[in-house]
Amino acid sequence: MSSVLRPAIPEPVTYRPISDHLAIAPPVSVVIPAMNEAENLPYVFKTLPGWIHEVVLVDGNSTDDTVAVARELWPDVKVVPQQGKGKGDALITGFEACTGDIIVMVDADGSADGHEIVSYVSALVSGADFAKGSRFANGGGTDDMTLIRKLGNWALCTTVNRKFGARYTDLCYGYNAFWRHCLDEIDLDCTGFEVETLMNIRVVKAGLKVQEIPSHEYLRIHGASNLRAVRDGLRVLKVILKERSNRRALRRRSHATTLTAGRGESS
Repeated sequence: MSSVLRPAIPEPVTYRPISDHLAIAPPVSVVIPAMNEAENLPYVFKTLPGWIHEVVLVDGNSTDDTVAVARELWPDVKVVPQQGKGKGDALITGFEACTGDIIVMVDADGSADGHEIVSYVSALVSGADFAKGSRFANGGGTDDMTLIRKLGNWALCTTVNRKFGARYTDLCYGYNAFWRHCLDEIDLDCTGFEVETLMNIRVVKAGLKVQEIPSHEYLRIHGASNLRAVRDGLRVLKVILKERSNRRALRRRSHATTLTAGRGESS
């Protein structure tokens, strides 16, 4: 008696409703770098949508109850110890721990509204590779920037737009989302607050499709920020100059390779 091979039945795809008009299959991971943010986490977690796949809390050696509070608020939270000291190190550590296809970056100080995540995810499933939050796009805003910081952000953003052909309205903002595959294209290698700038530059250099998402930044609720405008502004400028220099070097190498190939063909 011959046996008949039947085609395998694919497993049913689970869709997560994220709004009244949209449901998605890709799992979404939210990365929250935190150091001594126990008082702020309740405000952060209460705005996170219930349909996200996982929350990854990167603990920067907190000396308060940050980890305990996170586990109480979100029992399935994945807590990973930070490798290194700066925000860049924390985010890289968190990204490596994610299992979702979409990754969302959210600060732990209560300045970001988790309800906005649906806008970021909607942009990604609609075709964008990188959904970049902007406090200065139409519909965005900020309660937490001094005039000096606004001027500095504008100057640095203008520089990036001119040097790399971007069209950003904001540069130094930590609320972003992207498909996991983007990490292979941008290869992050910085440690501090300049990490957002590096990401924004490298997604442009990689030719990825970027969509800005209007976002409102609220005041930090408790505690003081580790951000230092002058010090970190200089670090951001250093990253811009380094990436510009690397781009020129790559262009020179590409031109030299083309000339060499041309000589070989003509000989």
